[in-house]
Amino acid sequence: MTLIKSISGIRGTIGGNTGDNLTPIDTVKFAAAYGAWLKDHTQRENLKVVIGRDARLSGEMIQNLVISTLIGLGIDVVDLGLSTTPTVEIAVPLKKADGGIILTASHNPKQWNALKLLNEKGEFLDATEGAKILDLAEKEDFYFAEVDDLGTITKNDTFIEKHIEEVLDLRLVDAETIRKGGFKVVVDGVNSTGGIAIPRLLKHLGVEVVELYCEPTGHFPHNPEPLKEHLGDICKKVVEEKADFGIVVDPDVDRLAFISNDGEMFGEEYTLVACADYVLGKTKGNTVSNLSSSRALRDVTEKHGGSYEAAAVGEVNVVAKMKATNAVIGGEGNGGIIYPESHYGRDALVGTALFLMLLSEREGTVAELRASYPAYFMSKKKIQLTPDLDVDALLEAMYNKYKHEDISTVDGVKIDFPENWVHLRKSNTEPIIRIYTEAKSQAEADGLADRIIEEIKGIAGI
Repeated sequence: MTLIKSISGIRGTIGGNTGDNLTPIDTVKFAAAYGAWLKDHTQRENLKVVIGRDARLSGEMIQNLVISTLIGLGIDVVDLGLSTTPTVEIAVPLKKADGGIILTASHNPKQWNALKLLNEKGEFLDATEGAKILDLAEKEDFYFAEVDDLGTITKNDTFIEKHIEEVLDLRLVDAETIRKGGFKVVVDGVNSTGGIAIPRLLKHLGVEVVELYCEPTGHFPHNPEPLKEHLGDICKKVVEEKADFGIVVDPDVDRLAFISNDGEMFGEEYTLVACADYVLGKTKGNTVSNLSSSRALRDVTEKHGGSYEAAAVGEVNVVAKMKATNAVIGGEGNGGIIYPESHYGRDALVGTALFLMLLSEREGTVAELRASYPAYFMSKKKIQLTPDLDVDALLEAMYNKYKHEDISTVDGVKIDFPENWVHLRKSNTEPIIRIYTEAKSQAEADGLADRIIEEIKGIAGI
């Protein structure tokens, strides 16, 4: 069982011992630290926080603990109930709230949950702010309100619909254009809130929807990370239904993957590439993704006359780089689309609408669209960590081994070879080292990853 504390929040497995897992006591302590930080940060008395959760089994329990803790601090709560990460991000400024908490462990399996923390803009906290909250939680430095000063709770389950309205109102989204396309789409909502939000959006856009795992029961029918090895059912369903394509989201709906009409993966990395291709064709500008993302975004950006830059892994890092470069679109290669005209957060609803607009303007199938982009192939592997592994020493050893190559240590170690690259980094969300590679063929990408893993194991003696 695991508890991971980071600047972006707290994430862990349900059950077990306090301090080692995400228990009720750990949940209350961290929620209280966030509330205490918010009071100090705003220097205001009457505060409001928006709360939303995905459909995982522990969600209601964690939600009740967090809401009660904030009310106990004298903070008013707007409870969105079942929601999505981008919906909560949009709701914070719409409700003129002082912050927000999303209760989701994103792509992690059902035994996990997490508190993801937002500021008054509906954006994730930066490293300095996150560190202060961790310090407050460690010291248990919070003061609860007296009975006459307790906070209040307001339930509001309308924000998924408001989120959809925001998407429909975007300058580059035209529902009538999409409706004329007569699209048929299969949706895998992994039995979480994507099964509510994505079909609703598609129906507003005049798309015929075939629902697969769209009941928000929290019983994930497969590993919820939208990777090829987990998506056999929807790949088969797209072909059976003769659908134009398939849509897969993770439990909190900030990652978006497509299945082509032939039942093959469009490629999670190419979600951002396709959406950027559409946006850049209408709006000249720059793009940003993280160091673990495909070179294809750089190629498409330069084709449209823009500039591409890479940020450290993590949404907050990508957003900071996007603001600094005035990027018109950006995100992460895991299917995370960040479109500033909507908001600075990964949003599968926005990505879905932009992709449909692209398809509405292009002739041919989704498979043919994919074939039109630069051909890169990625391998995403990992090494499970044990307490005795010194990750920093391992990464330093790999840096020294390849220091004669084009190498970056902005986030872990990224080695750019002429025809391929490898990125090694310790995960912020799981006790693993991630090994991402990219090359001109899948076999080459997998082979490079396997070689690097064997080198790391050799250094570590495992």
